[in-house]
Amino acid sequence: MVSLMNPIRCRNVFLFRSSLLVMAGIGLLAAGSIFARTTAVAPDYRVVGYVTRWNPSENDQLHMINTLIFAFAEIKHGHVVLAPEAAARLREIVALKAIDPRLRVEISIGGWGAGGFSEAASTPAGRREFARTAADLVVATGADGIDVDWEYPGSSQSGIKSSPHDRADFTLLLKDVRAALNAAETAHGHAMTRHYTLSIAIADGPFVKGIDIPAVSRYVSWFNLMTYDFVNALTPTTGNHTALYASRWAPATARTTNRAVRQFLAAGVPAHKLVIGVAFYGRAFADVRPVHHGMYQPYGHFVAMIAWPKLVSGYINKNGFKRYWGSRAMAAYLWNQKTRTFITYEDPQSIAAKDVYVKANHLGGVMYWEQSLDPGGTLLKAIYRGLQ
Repeated sequence: MVSLMNPIRCRNVFLFRSSLLVMAGIGLLAAGSIFARTTAVAPDYRVVGYVTRWNPSENDQLHMINTLIFAFAEIKHGHVVLAPEAAARLREIVALKAIDPRLRVEISIGGWGAGGFSEAASTPAGRREFARTAADLVVATGADGIDVDWEYPGSSQSGIKSSPHDRADFTLLLKDVRAALNAAETAHGHAMTRHYTLSIAIADGPFVKGIDIPAVSRYVSWFNLMTYDFVNALTPTTGNHTALYASRWAPATARTTNRAVRQFLAAGVPAHKLVIGVAFYGRAFADVRPVHHGMYQPYGHFVAMIAWPKLVSGYINKNGFKRYWGSRAMAAYLWNQKTRTFITYEDPQSIAAKDVYVKANHLGGVMYWEQSLDPGGTLLKAIYRGLQ
């Protein structure tokens, strides 16, 4: 889900930008003081969390989540399977439904660099086997659906096999998965009481052309739009990796959440099926040219991905790093003038701005990568409060 590359029903999405700027000015970091706690996330929006493992100390966060997506199942010889360790972790996550029966759990297949999709999707028999084993896995584990994270149809950038036929084959694959999930509902007596969901992870920019959006929309419950990693180890400059809008220093081609949303809405995704992404981590760059506090500047090398707790304990206004807020981009970043190190990251203020954006544009909600990167729930609380 973390990749290296990674209707508008309102009359004009930019009408809401001014309100976001005002909210930023009054201090969204204090959001907890102005939102009342409820027992569950508002039903109008999805809060979807990718998770690789679960810590029981996080059980008090369950009321803030609609769906946990377990990462990852894999494709072996055309079959969807779980490695033994992954199966054990998934059992622990499915068991959380006994604590909160409202919670749903999906199994995500794939992730960055995970191959086997193009081969499995290339023939009718391969698609049927993929779909059958995916549905069987849902039934066997007590999960509630499937998430397909093919990064990306028609692209070999992550080192996986691709084909010019991937676009059409992906639609047919999802059609078969949806049919297999429907058949499983009926076979196990769930047709009237339980609906198995199907979501997919998607990225903006050139990857949109690899998906037949109108056709795929007929089969998926929602789209998880990875609106993060806009800058990374493969990009030539620094920048905001989770920006809502373009920075004043951003090039005309800069990727942003708003641009990605507009691209997918124009391609035919229903607004209520589009769930935007939030990153529970930052990205650090070193030997950055010391202009504009390092924003959109060339750099010597990519340092690391830094989880939220480490950002708080060692970087945000600490050890020579100063926090800046991009009022145009609606995104936070850090700059260390002495070491020439730049860090782009998500925080409660930027998340609150995205929550406002979701509501203003009648989108489906917010998803995040990944639960273990914010064990204290600070960023999850920001998502939850903003969607009430």
